[in-house]
Amino acid sequence: MNQLWDVIVIGGGQAGLASGYYLKKLNLQFLILEASSHAYGSWPHYYDSLKLFSPTSLSSLPGMKMQGRWSKYPYRNEVIQYLENYARKFELPIRTQQKVTSIEKDQDFDIHTESGEVYKAKAIINATGSFNCPFMPSINGTDVFQGEILHSSEYRTPERFKDKRILVVGSGNSAVQIAVELSAISHTSLAVLKPIKIVNQKRFGIDLHYWLRSTGLDAFQFWRLGKKTPTTSSVIDLGDYEVRLKGGNPGQRQMFTSFTRDGVLWPDSTEEKVDTVIFATGYRPELTHLKKTGAIGLDGKPLQRAGICENVSGLYFIGLEGQRSFSSATLRGVGPDSKYVVRHIRRYLQVMRK
Repeated sequence: MNQLWDVIVIGGGQAGLASGYYLKKLNLQFLILEASSHAYGSWPHYYDSLKLFSPTSLSSLPGMKMQGRWSKYPYRNEVIQYLENYARKFELPIRTQQKVTSIEKDQDFDIHTESGEVYKAKAIINATGSFNCPFMPSINGTDVFQGEILHSSEYRTPERFKDKRILVVGSGNSAVQIAVELSAISHTSLAVLKPIKIVNQKRFGIDLHYWLRSTGLDAFQFWRLGKKTPTTSSVIDLGDYEVRLKGGNPGQRQMFTSFTRDGVLWPDSTEEKVDTVIFATGYRPELTHLKKTGAIGLDGKPLQRAGICENVSGLYFIGLEGQRSFSSATLRGVGPDSKYVVRHIRRYLQVMRK
């Protein structure tokens, strides 16, 4: 525990593993600290039927292709198996059950874990990503509602919701995918702020992600222009989503205004009895362990540019949404971002040694 590591990577999911790949290529002394018992990142917390929105051929980490037909869209468990195989193949130094609680910096970093260990490092890569803290909006009446309220991170399979009245809150890919699955066995509607926009998965028989890559838009670095990476509110149609939504199964309704004891109150002042409300409202970064470093802004977001901390030397980020491109928070995006950040770390360590 007294060893001074070149780099400590916090988080053993896809961003941490990609970082480890490039750190190992440079023969740096590093560790990956993972809070859970396995280096799978957020994937085990997603619903069983989740499919990647990008095909196998575009969904790999650096150095190891994901197995399977090139045009297939891998399921959650296939991604988990791939990440496990990846860590094993490259013999990445991962220590599990090491939840980082706080970090302090003098000349080097002191990394404190929940189990009481203290690790020391010259540089840190925070690879906990953007999706480690489920977000649920505050809505009037939550405390009086007698039904069930879930976040999509708690949803696994549809069976127990059979013949129930379900609302799925959200207008993103996960919301639509869950609602479509549930609508086969229950009365399910989407509660949305704006009507859902559907984008076809393929154009002229070619996956949308190939077009984004071939045009360069997928990896265009808006940060170089001093702008944030744009986000899209459109849903990628992985099957018959558009047909199902137009047919009203699942239906769409303007977001309810409040909960009631037995259900919800809609904008037209009508009440409806509801059994379960599932919030597919996304995630937020949870970065309280970095607060002592001063690297977190008032909005809770890291003070960084393209993964390099703006006010704490030696601190870096991988896996943030829109960090350098549209794909920064995805399997296909963390590789290029890791390569970029690790190059900066190499230069940083070279300067420190002088």
